[in-house]
Amino acid sequence: MAVNRVPVLKRCRSLDMDPNFLGISKTSKRTRLNGGRKISQYGLQLREKQKAKFIYGVLEKPFRNYYKRAERMKGMTGENLMVMLERRLDNVIFRLGFARTRKEARQIVGHKHVLVNGKQVNVPSYLISAGDEITIKEKNRSSARYKAILEVTGGRLVPEWLESDKESLSGKVLNLPERAAIDVPVDEMLIVELYSK
Repeated sequence: MAVNRVPVLKRCRSLDMDPNFLGISKTSKRTRLNGGRKISQYGLQLREKQKAKFIYGVLEKPFRNYYKRAERMKGMTGENLMVMLERRLDNVIFRLGFARTRKEARQIVGHKHVLVNGKQVNVPSYLISAGDEITIKEKNRSSARYKAILEVTGGRLVPEWLESDKESLSGKVLNLPERAAIDVPVDEMLIVELYSK
């Protein structure tokens, strides 16, 4: 399996992005600006695509597949793409506050701690649907890991399309997210322009 080993804060700086969007509260001491260099239109488009891939932890081939699916769906391709990325199970676990970062959420799903509608799912890219109930397995709930996670994520806002019960480590998908409800700093129109060349 391919793994991106670039240091997270370094990658955030190169993409001109705040690490808070990844669930990381650390701030870098050095703030590096673009140095006044002008970025070409292609460079801007590429940066937006890399930003989306980096935030959601998706590699190039699956990202391209998401884009192809988004193109075939009704509505605007860019919005469809962002909604599909937001519906990934690892992202939903992160949004519910059951993981500090999306990387940790991916690991939790991979370690078979998650039930969707009572069935075990260990695929981070599993796309949730409206009405799905997501719970952490009972035997894992009392572990020190989840106590530590809830201490960190306790104050995090849960999006309105989700309902989270921190006591029982369970959540419900009330409806599918709309683009306006997704607070990710990505201009999806630039991604559409990049792929439509």
